[in-house]
Amino acid sequence: MTLEYAPKGLMGVFTPQANTTVEPEMAILTPPGMAWINGRLMSDKGTIDARLHDYFDNYDKALAQFANAPVGAIGFACTGASYLAGATREDSTLAALTEQAGVPVITAATAVVDALGVLGARRIALVTPYHQSLNDASAVYWAERGFEVVAKPSAFRESTAFHPIYSLPSEAVPPVLDEVAETGADAVVILGTGLPSLRPIRDRPLVGDAPLLSCMLCIAWRMAGIARGMEPTREDLMSWVRAEHWGARLG
Repeated sequence: MTLEYAPKGLMGVFTPQANTTVEPEMAILTPPGMAWINGRLMSDKGTIDARLHDYFDNYDKALAQFANAPVGAIGFACTGASYLAGATREDSTLAALTEQAGVPVITAATAVVDALGVLGARRIALVTPYHQSLNDASAVYWAERGFEVVAKPSAFRESTAFHPIYSLPSEAVPPVLDEVAETGADAVVILGTGLPSLRPIRDRPLVGDAPLLSCMLCIAWRMAGIARGMEPTREDLMSWVRAEHWGARLG
């Protein structure tokens, strides 16, 4: 079956309820001939960490939002929930969700793992938008995945805005990149799906010799590949890092 606006494949994306970045960046990143539909992760918990736990606990219920839409891949664009769940629970949950959905289900975090794998990266520098406890949990998660975290400076800023992460501008990233440029990292990863990441990547795809990735870039790259039946490769990923198909749409 071919969809009018998705002849090359349809993706399903889940976005945290107040996140204002996932959908705009997916619109920019989605390759021509592909499309995506969006669902919202909902929680009434009172803190960021509690909401993240709640999202993860209810991933199976969220799948019902897509009903029988012919998606070829499903991605949960929420990295914080993965850090708090841990790698072992994440893997078992994604296996169950994949069986439930009948198509591959990934998270933004596992998409980054796949990207680092095709790059052959083991030493990574993290640019985080998080408060301290979530920043620490992220480092534990990446160590569980077998990576050595050589730096994890935070772009977090105290704010009275609607959300301290989602209200961060992309201008918060370049000064932090300068901090990690001499760490000898194999790759640099902008964490989270709420901090706008595409302009920093387009403007500086390499930090020293290290490719600059973000969770949103990686989840869009990986879902697009899955939906098209493509194996992940370094060459394909680096074309995304160089903004070859999406840079002009950023403006």
